[in-house]
Amino acid sequence: MWLEFFGVPALYFLLALAVALAAGFVKGVVGFAMPLVMISGFSAFLPAPVALAALILATFTSNIAQAFRDGAGAAWASLLQYRRLMGTTILFIVLSAPLVTVLPAQLFYLLLGVPIAAFAFSQILNKQLVIGATHRYRAEYLIGGIAGFFGGIAGVWGPPVIAYLLSYNTEKSEMVRVLGVLFLTGSIVLFLSHLGSGVLNSQTLPLSAAMVPPAMVGMWLGFKVQDRLNAEVFRKVTQVILFLAALNLIRKGILG
Repeated sequence: MWLEFFGVPALYFLLALAVALAAGFVKGVVGFAMPLVMISGFSAFLPAPVALAALILATFTSNIAQAFRDGAGAAWASLLQYRRLMGTTILFIVLSAPLVTVLPAQLFYLLLGVPIAAFAFSQILNKQLVIGATHRYRAEYLIGGIAGFFGGIAGVWGPPVIAYLLSYNTEKSEMVRVLGVLFLTGSIVLFLSHLGSGVLNSQTLPLSAAMVPPAMVGMWLGFKVQDRLNAEVFRKVTQVILFLAALNLIRKGILG
């Protein structure tokens, strides 16, 4: 009989810990992509619902650290400024979360990977998304809906929001803080939604909790790197990480 931890073979559990450490490091460096790296890595050896469950608590914990790194006042100001974007994202997370148990796994990965890859590649080619100031409020509702839809089914709602923030050349520290606040509010809703959907249960909750320590260690190391990055390097690192993770999701969607 093979040794297991939380219903997962020991080798897969150790691989999951390594993925969590790497995902935390990436999030510490660029302020996002923890769930994207986790879902990409976990899905290589875990069923899609288990992979989603495994990332939820680490995502929640890391978002607390990110959102309040500049203090509660700065976090509250970001929440007020982007309340339309955040509110719409949360609403669509709740609406789409039940789909995770019925959506075919390969379609799930393709729906997530293709648009993210297209966006990231356009950014690498310096084709920036530009949204006029007169359309900003409508854009926040649209982007929030798209982000929330993917957030509910995959635990990943960063890429559409990042596209929106990049279109306004948002300053590095503000961008990281806004993402932290949005991710924190969304991760609370994601946690509650998947308690209801059954994705989080007596077996997957302990597995999800086990991912928190390595993720936080990785994030602490990533913060050290982020503080030394200039704005242009930060942008390029962000683009490359998005693109590589999206390609892995597309591979999973095509090959199964």
